[in-house]
Amino acid sequence: MSSGQIDTPASTNTSGAQNLWQVEIQPDAGQCDHRAKEVLSALEDLQRTDELTVRSAHGYFIEGPLELEKAETITRQLLLDSVTEKVAVDRVGSSNLNDLDGAEHCFYVLLKPGVTDAVALTALRAMQTAGEAVTGVRTYRKYWISGATSATLDLLQRRILANASIEEIVSVPLNLKTLKSGSPYDFALQTISLLDADDDALMKISREGGLSLNLVEMQTIQQHFRDREREPTDIELETVAQTWSEHCSHKTLAGRIKYTDEKGTVKFDNMLKETIFAATMQLREKWGEKDWCISVFKDNAGIVKFDDLFHVCFKVETHNRPSAIEPYGGANTGIGGVIRDTLGTGLGAKPICNTDVFCFAPPDTDAASMPEGVLHPARVMRGVVSGVRDYGNRMGIPTVNGAVYFDDRYIGNPLVFCGNVGLIPHNRSFKEPKPGDLIVAMGGRTGRDGIHGATFSSAELTDKSEKLDGGAVQIGNAITEKMLMDVMLEARDRQLYSAVTDCGAGGFSSAVGEMGEETGAIVELDKAPLKYDGLSYTEIWISEAQERMVLSVPEDKWPALKELCEGESVEAVVIGKFTDDQQLTLRYRGETVGQMPMSFLHDGRPPVVRQATYQPAEYQVLGSLERFEWNSADKLASGSLLALLGELNIASKHWIIRQYDHEVQGGSVIKPLVGAAGDGPSDAAVVRPRIDSQRAIVISNGMAPTFGDLDAYHMAASGIDEAIRNCVATGADPEQIAVLDNFCWGYTDRPETLGALVRSAMACRDLALAMDVPFISGKDSLHNEFSYMTAGQRKTISIPHTLLISALGQIDSAELAVTMDLKTTGNVLYQIGATRCEFGGSHFAKIHSISGGQVPTVDCLRAKKLYGQLHQLIKNGKIAACHDQAEGGLAVSLAEMAIAGRLGLDVQLDGVPVETTAAPTDSLERGQIPAVVIRLFSESNSRFVIEVAPGDTAAVESAFAGLPIYRLGTVTKDQRVVVSQSGVRILDQSVNTLRDRWQSPLDL
Repeated sequence: MSSGQIDTPASTNTSGAQNLWQVEIQPDAGQCDHRAKEVLSALEDLQRTDELTVRSAHGYFIEGPLELEKAETITRQLLLDSVTEKVAVDRVGSSNLNDLDGAEHCFYVLLKPGVTDAVALTALRAMQTAGEAVTGVRTYRKYWISGATSATLDLLQRRILANASIEEIVSVPLNLKTLKSGSPYDFALQTISLLDADDDALMKISREGGLSLNLVEMQTIQQHFRDREREPTDIELETVAQTWSEHCSHKTLAGRIKYTDEKGTVKFDNMLKETIFAATMQLREKWGEKDWCISVFKDNAGIVKFDDLFHVCFKVETHNRPSAIEPYGGANTGIGGVIRDTLGTGLGAKPICNTDVFCFAPPDTDAASMPEGVLHPARVMRGVVSGVRDYGNRMGIPTVNGAVYFDDRYIGNPLVFCGNVGLIPHNRSFKEPKPGDLIVAMGGRTGRDGIHGATFSSAELTDKSEKLDGGAVQIGNAITEKMLMDVMLEARDRQLYSAVTDCGAGGFSSAVGEMGEETGAIVELDKAPLKYDGLSYTEIWISEAQERMVLSVPEDKWPALKELCEGESVEAVVIGKFTDDQQLTLRYRGETVGQMPMSFLHDGRPPVVRQATYQPAEYQVLGSLERFEWNSADKLASGSLLALLGELNIASKHWIIRQYDHEVQGGSVIKPLVGAAGDGPSDAAVVRPRIDSQRAIVISNGMAPTFGDLDAYHMAASGIDEAIRNCVATGADPEQIAVLDNFCWGYTDRPETLGALVRSAMACRDLALAMDVPFISGKDSLHNEFSYMTAGQRKTISIPHTLLISALGQIDSAELAVTMDLKTTGNVLYQIGATRCEFGGSHFAKIHSISGGQVPTVDCLRAKKLYGQLHQLIKNGKIAACHDQAEGGLAVSLAEMAIAGRLGLDVQLDGVPVETTAAPTDSLERGQIPAVVIRLFSESNSRFVIEVAPGDTAAVESAFAGLPIYRLGTVTKDQRVVVSQSGVRILDQSVNTLRDRWQSPLDL
C-alpha cells in the first residue's frame, strides 16, 4: 500500500448490484499506531511483561449498489486522512484483507447487533447527503498480534481488545454471517404465569427477568392481576418494574423508615420529603415574595430565578453501573442523558455548561489483587474521561467544573456524576401535556442498547454483571443529540408543543408513563423508528437507546413540527396520543399488548417500613503517635506537604481537565485552571449564560467521602459547606446559592447502612435551614456494591458513603469574580475561619496511617456571617485572591495559591490560634499533635486564605471584627513557600518543587 492510495483488487464487479465493500485503514509508515499503544499500555496496567508486537487498523463495511471506483472515491473523500493513513478497499471476504498478514494472530472487533454504531451512522449520513447510493455502514477495529503467551492472549481477548458487554471478537478469516445485523421480529404476545405462583416462583420471575422487584412488590402485582382475573403480559410486568425501580421511584429515600440513634427513634413516612424537601419548602415560605426558587423536585431539573428574561436550571445525574462495565459508553451517555434532562425541563432549556465528578479506585491498583469481573481502574478512568470528553465537546457545551476522588472501595463500582446547567425563558418554564395531544418521539432511533437499564441500575454488581447485563449499556451519538437539541429549541420558541421530557431510564415506559400520569396514554409501539427490525414490542417500550425525546404535540401543530424536523434531518414520528381515561394502553400491530391504570403504576407500589440505625463511632487512634518526630517540625511539615501534594485526591487533575473544552459558547469567565501559567486549581467556575450580559452563574461542588467512615452527618455537612464556600470564594452571593444532592450508597437493606443515609439527609435538612440554602433537585444511586467469589467464598465490596453536593451561585457582574492565584508582591495574606484539631478522615491522617479522630464539623451561624462579610469585601474590590481550605488544610491551600500565581509567600503561624472541639474523648485532641501541625494540616471547615492589598487591610480587619481572622504574612517574589513559627523556619520549598510534586501523579 502507498500513502493515501487505494489498492485495487485483481477483479472488480461493474454490474451495479448490491455489493459489500471492506475499507481498511492503517497508520502510514512512520506514523504512530495509537490503538496499538493503547493495547500495550493496558497490558502494563495489568502488570503483563510479555514482549509482543501489536499492529492495528480500523475500517468500514459499506453496503450498496456501488462499483469499486465509487467505493474508492467515497473512501478518499470521507473516510481517509491521506497525510497520515494508508488504505485498502476490497470485497468483504477477500483474502487480500482477511488473512494473518504475517502475524501469529489477527482479530476483528465488532459492535454486537442492535448496539448503536455512532461512527457508522455519521458516515452513512455523510455518504447519503453526498448523494451516494449507500444503504448500510458498519465499523470495525482490527489487531495483528505476535509474541503473546496463551495466558496473555486470553487476557487480551477478555479484558483489553473488546468489551464483552457491547462488542464481539472474531478471528480471521471473517465469516460473512457475522455481519448480519439481526432478523425481523416474529410477533407473539407473551404472558407471564403469575396468578398461581408461590413466593419462590415470584422471586424467580423477578430475578430471571432482571426486574429487581422484591417479594412484597411481586405479591402486590400478583394481587392486582388476580383482581382482574388474568395473567399479566410481559410488557405490563416490565412497565411496573421500570416505574417502581429504585432508579425511577427513589423508593428508599422517599420511603417509610424507622430510624434509631443514641437520641431515640424517629419515624419517617417519606424521608426525602421530611428532610431535604421540607427544608426547601420552609425556606420558600420564609422568603415569601422574595422567593427565588421557581421549580424544585418536580421536573427533570431544578429551576431558579436569574434575570428579567431567563431562569437557570441545574441537574446532576449518576451513571455508575453502565460505566463500570463499559466505561466509555456509560460515561458518554451519562453526560448525554443529563443534557437531555435540561432539555426536558419546562418546555426546554438551552444547555450552557457541564460539570462532572468521578470516583475511581487508584489507577496503579495491582492487577493481581483485583476481583474477577472488574475492569482495571486505569482503563475505567481513561474510558470514563474520554466518554464525557467526547460527548460534551461534540455537543458544543463547555465543561467548566468537576472533581476526581480515589478510594480502593470504588474498584467494582466507579461513580460517574454528570451535571448540566441550562438557560430557560421565563414563559417556557412549565409544561402541561393535554388529552388529545399527540405523543411524538423525536431524535435517535430505538435499539437494543439500554434494555433493563433502570432495573439494572437498582441492583448490585457482581462478577457476572459484565456478561449478564451488557444490554443495559446505552451507546450515545453526540451528533444526533446536537441536531435534536437545535431543532427542539427552535420548536420551543415557535410553541409547537405543550410538554417534553427526555427518554432516559426506562425509555418510553418512563417518559410516556410520567407525562401521561394525570391523563392517560395510548401508544402504538410499532410506529417507533427502529435501528433494526429484531426488537420485540417489549424491547421497544423499555429500551434506553439514546438521543430521544418525547413531546406532547397539539394535533394542529404537528404539521409544522414535522416540517421543521424534516428540514433539519431530525426524525420525528407520532407514536400515540394522550387520553383522558387515566389508563396506559400499549398496542403493537393493531393488538393491545398491555393495559394498566396509571394509578397503579404511580401509586400502587406497596409501602415498606425499613429499619435504620446509627451508632456513634468511638474516636480512637490506632498505632503509635510517638513514631512522629514532632520536635523536628521542619521535616514533618515539608515531608507531609510534599506527600499531600502527591496524594491522588489532592494532586492536579490537569491531565483530565485539559481534554475538555472550557471556552465554547464564549461565556466562560473563571475556568477549571487559573493563574499565571493557567494551572492553578480554581475553587469554582464562573460562566456568563448570556454573552450580552455581565450577570454570571457560579458552579462548584463539595464531597468528603472519607469523613463518612466516621460520621455520615458531618460528612454531609462538610460537603455542603465546601460547595458553598467554593462558590463564595469566587464571588457568589451567599444569599442566592442553590444546591443539589447526589447520594451514592451501598446496600441499604442493612440497618446501619440505611442509618448512615438517613443521618446524612438530616444533615442536609439542618444545613439548608441554617445557611438559607435551598435544595432544588437531586438523585440517588443505591446498592453500589460489588459481589464476587474468591477461594470458594462470596465477598462484597461496598463503596464509601458518598454524597456529592453541587452548588449553583450567582454574581451580579462577572467583573467582580475572584480567582485563587496570588497576584502581587507585597500584598498581605490572611486566614479567615477557625482552626480546630479535626483530623478524622483527613488526608494528613491518611498519609500517616492515623485512624479515628474528630471529623470536621460546621459552625453554621459563624460560617454564614463570615461568608456574608467576605462577599461584601469581594463585591467592593477589597480581595485580590481567595482560596478555600479543604483537603490538606492550610499548607496545601498556600502551596496551591503559590503554584497558580508563580509567586512566593512568607507566613508566620504564631497568630493562628487552635480552638478546642466538643470531643473530649478524642485522643487526638489531648495534646498528642502539636499546634503547628494542627495549624498547617487540619481540615476544619469554613476557612479561606485571602490576599489583600496593603491599603485595604484596615477595611478587611474591620469587616471581620468578632469573627476569626488571622494575619499570616505577605506575598513575595522569590517563588518560595516559607512558613515560620516562633522565629523558626519550619517549611521552605520552591514553588517549582511543589508544582512538580503536585502535577506528577496524574501527569499521564
